[in-house]
Amino acid sequence: MAAASEEVVKDVGKAIVEEPVGEKRERGEEAETLAPWEQHANIISIPRFDYTAPSSLLHHSHSGFLVTCSIKREKSATKEVMSILGKVLLPIGEEKAEVLKSSDTKRQKICGQETGEDEGKTTLQETGENPSVEDLKSVKESVSEEHKSIMSLVKLTKSGLLLFTFPVEKSMDTTDIVSRIFQCMESGALKAPVWCHRIFPVQATCALTEKELQETVSKLVQRFVNDKQNTLSKPVKFAAGYNRRGVEETKGKVQKASEVLDQCPLLDRTKCFETVAAGVKAVVPDSVVDLKSPELCVLVELLPLSRIPNGSYVAAVSVLPHRLVSTKPKLVIKPLVAETKQKKGQN
Repeated sequence: MAAASEEVVKDVGKAIVEEPVGEKRERGEEAETLAPWEQHANIISIPRFDYTAPSSLLHHSHSGFLVTCSIKREKSATKEVMSILGKVLLPIGEEKAEVLKSSDTKRQKICGQETGEDEGKTTLQETGENPSVEDLKSVKESVSEEHKSIMSLVKLTKSGLLLFTFPVEKSMDTTDIVSRIFQCMESGALKAPVWCHRIFPVQATCALTEKELQETVSKLVQRFVNDKQNTLSKPVKFAAGYNRRGVEETKGKVQKASEVLDQCPLLDRTKCFETVAAGVKAVVPDSVVDLKSPELCVLVELLPLSRIPNGSYVAAVSVLPHRLVSTKPKLVIKPLVAETKQKKGQN
């Protein structure tokens, strides 16, 4: 299992190309002269939407990342999150040079990356020519195709959200990856993102039905309890959070959601929390709700998927330690940047 995970990490590292750090790009500064989606255009190519992914999510559980970002900045956020994942997952030193060598040599010049190889080793040849439009297009397409086989970019119906999923057979520990992102940001190895606000590690997905949600929660809670890194007291304290993005946008949509409660009872918060609690207690019978300092946090995110049948709903579910969540004003994954630095309403 460990070998398989290492192989997937290596594949992801190859698929995601690092974005060089811009000069003094900090939150609060005036906008760049280039449009947001053009700022990284020569470095990272946006993957195409995988239109088969929503159907797969209806029938199979997937791991991945749900990213919140600035509205109308989804393209820039896509490139930014790909860069963040690349910097966390790419190996360091000599292996990193090998990853760079897997890209086109002209792309190597564009990105301004150094191979870091010692004298006597084979280095990339300099062409001495500026890359043509055809060369750039070829490189971008090759990177996109390679990336597409590792993670799918899923089309959503709500602005300010991005969803990346791993194939069923290549599920990864997304919680560990997000933990490492926070560690890198705290150590200064990663700069604060501009467009991405939160990266929610999706551990599993399921149809939003009482049976499937309860079973999914129980499975993830059992995994959490079995993890020796998690220390739990008695009784175990837990809390649950539920986001219905795309349903609660306006009063009209809330009313519309209430009209279909017969088709999907779990759109009701109370019913959803009851189902989550049942899933937790099926594994830890003596657990109690603690909204202030929970030891395990169950987060459920309704996914506003495009191209799925009416009346079908899919949820992303994760069971996370307290260190990765914020409990005020509600239970959510921690922001990548302190909320005081974000514009109101963009998270």
